[in-house]
Amino acid sequence: MADLKKLYEAVLNGDNKAAVAITKEAIAEKTDPMELVGTHMIPAMDEVGRRFECSEYFVPELLLSARAMKSALELIRPLLAASGAQPVGRVVIGTVKGDLHDIGKNLVSSMLEGSGFEVRDLGTDVAPEKFVQAVQETNAHVLCLSALLTVTMPSMKTTITALENAGLRQHVKVLVGGAPLTSQYAQQIGADAFGENANSAVTLARKMVAHGAPPASA
Repeated sequence: MADLKKLYEAVLNGDNKAAVAITKEAIAEKTDPMELVGTHMIPAMDEVGRRFECSEYFVPELLLSARAMKSALELIRPLLAASGAQPVGRVVIGTVKGDLHDIGKNLVSSMLEGSGFEVRDLGTDVAPEKFVQAVQETNAHVLCLSALLTVTMPSMKTTITALENAGLRQHVKVLVGGAPLTSQYAQQIGADAFGENANSAVTLARKMVAHGAPPASA
């Protein structure tokens, strides 16, 4: 019988091989997929985030844990869909037009998935109209915009304006992040919040889904 405490430990320790093996064993034993995610995997990622905030973990540990979580989730996701389980929320994420940096964006994307969100990752160098299209198609609750270059930061404002022109702005929360950004800049361009790091971005996304406006289809 699968030892599910070891699943928690595998995600916490970033042991990708163990996370996959335990998940496969649990699935073979018909373990409730929601139990795997809600009782063991998400709490593990929460602890990873806590350790990061306390400087007990750093970016390499975050990346390893996020990879382990993502690998296990890929096995579980079809079962969740078949059972009708709903994600915590729907997120569209990408690096804005003109910017090809993706390490931070990838980390946030993986941690959001690990926290139970359904994520559409548009990659890098994403034009405003592509963000708008993805928000429309997914009825996203949160749009995450990333930039690492100061010269591409204005693309965030352009994207927010595009959302407004499409009549979607009131239906989606906008979370921005990246090394050159500040909370003051986020406020200046009309974003809802600034995520200082991957863990804070996940925390903010959870709050946005819990207290934000409904998606456009609601």
